[in-house]
Amino acid sequence: MLNLRYKRQVHSKIVLGKDTILSCFLLYRSAIAINLYLHMIRLHSVFLMILLLFASCAMAQFGKNCELRQFKVNLINPGLEYEMALGVNTTLDIKAGLQVALDPLLPEVYEEFGFFPAVAVQYRYYYNFEARQRNRKAIYGNSANYIAPAIAAFFPDTRTINNEVVKGSFGYAGLVTGLQRSYDSGFNFSVDAGAAYYAGQFEGAIYPVVNLSIGWIFSEKRWCVGR
Repeated sequence: MLNLRYKRQVHSKIVLGKDTILSCFLLYRSAIAINLYLHMIRLHSVFLMILLLFASCAMAQFGKNCELRQFKVNLINPGLEYEMALGVNTTLDIKAGLQVALDPLLPEVYEEFGFFPAVAVQYRYYYNFEARQRNRKAIYGNSANYIAPAIAAFFPDTRTINNEVVKGSFGYAGLVTGLQRSYDSGFNFSVDAGAAYYAGQFEGAIYPVVNLSIGWIFSEKRWCVGR
């Protein structure tokens, strides 16, 4: 009887030992895989980490502050812009077109700006809808102030810098704060500023970000009267 009990204990220890070794091995492999994955998408990771700070805002039920969706054409930084509601006070804003931007490949980054094809995305949290309504100010077209994690990708043509031919895209991920105003005529503008981490065929660094859009809303589905 004692011998049988002893064998069971030994067998349990052996099984436990194998499970422990296997678990450690799997954790080790997982850590390597995760590390490689994060290295490959480090720019996207920065944006996602910032986005998590605001995720709770999107968990609220839908309401009547944000417009359901609206399409805009931009004249400054010409292109198209689409903004859709995600929650009571949150939207996803997507822009595609030409964008004035810093060129981190230049020796003096702040002395000359580029004008590149670009795609930009912002997750906007509008924080003063209620205050504007209390003061009887319009909120039509998401007329409010916001804070937003922002990410953008730029696709410049081949160009010559310091007698070297340079090509390749670059991008940034960061945080901006700004405001948007819309009017009954459809006229719309937004401006925001902040800082972001730029990455590409250069040593990554943090630089300022400024965005300006002026144009018209040409298609919309309203969720608020806003007047």
